[in-house]
Amino acid sequence: MAAQARALVSGQWLADALKNNLIGPKLRVLDTSWYLPKANRNPRAEFLQRHIPGASFFDLDSCSDQNSAFDHMLPTSTHFSQYVGELGIGNDTHVVVYDTSDFGSYSAPRVWWMFRLFGHGLVSVLDGGWKNWVSDGHPVTADSCKPEPTHFQASLNQEWVKTYEDVMENIGTKEVQVVDARSAGRFRGTEPEPRDDILPGHFPGAVSMPFTTFMDAFGKEKDTDSLSKLFKDVGVDPQQPLWATCGSGVTACHVALAAHLLGHSGVCIYDGSWGEYFKKAPPEFIITEGEVKKV
Repeated sequence: MAAQARALVSGQWLADALKNNLIGPKLRVLDTSWYLPKANRNPRAEFLQRHIPGASFFDLDSCSDQNSAFDHMLPTSTHFSQYVGELGIGNDTHVVVYDTSDFGSYSAPRVWWMFRLFGHGLVSVLDGGWKNWVSDGHPVTADSCKPEPTHFQASLNQEWVKTYEDVMENIGTKEVQVVDARSAGRFRGTEPEPRDDILPGHFPGAVSMPFTTFMDAFGKEKDTDSLSKLFKDVGVDPQQPLWATCGSGVTACHVALAAHLLGHSGVCIYDGSWGEYFKKAPPEFIITEGEVKKV
């Protein structure tokens, strides 16, 4: 990965860039909002009503493997190249991603990670997201502008993507630390999963680090000392090999972002996450305090 951007940019930094007319081929802003069906939110419709001026909408479900039985699994390099090229993003474009969640950040780190996975280090998350952008009084608009499409060449780092088979093997060898970014209740099995055909719980050896714990009360990323303490408190060493999982591979990327901010950029994501694992794993490989999977 050649050029790198810092992983977080502030709302003020982006507001200044906007004021200085820097949004264009060298700087693109993406609204990457995505929600679970039960949230009853339509992020594309919300984008058409209000967004950061100059932003384009990045649809996680469209930029994914359309043939997979699981939600928004990674697209091919060709698909990703084509999709982001249509958004006016080239290999020398600095991309800033945000989402409109009430948490501050929810799906934006997934898209940040995807860009990095496909070899593009010039990508940053808007710290605090839309929530803070609006509360800080920065400009919003309903005006849409279609960027001039350009050429993007992706190069996939396959080592960063883990499969069900990798996870099952690791349950046996216990070689790699695995962090689960879902809520503590879903991890333990006491809170329902948002997808009706899946029961909560976790796989053997996984450690619970809910994605919300990486952010402060305002939805901004915690400082590096606080992030270090979070990992230390659960006995995870980000300097050692680390994989992250969640419900469907979205909030797991908060773990990758936090570790990256601590100088460790190689966190791997189990793309299928719990959604795939629950459907494939035998009941004895599912740890839960709640209802047990029937064979």
